[in-house]
Amino acid sequence: MNSLPEIEAAIMQLSEGEIRDLSNWLQEYLNDAWDKQIEADAKLGRLDQLIQRAKADIEANRVKPLDEILNNP
Repeated sequence: MNSLPEIEAAIMQLSEGEIRDLSNWLQEYLNDAWDKQIEADAKLGRLDQLIQRAKADIEANRVKPLDEILNNP
């Protein structure tokens, strides 16, 4: 099974429970990949500018509490 169409065909043969298990596994895989990318970016200094901007916004009081943003439709 080396191609996307083959994988898709195989998935269609799975039970609903197996598809849910696969979906959960795939989400965990993607979460882990995201975490590794963030860690690598942080080590390489790619987030430094964003961090400095966030700190400057906090110091200048240009931020709102998260609950205010989430509870204000």
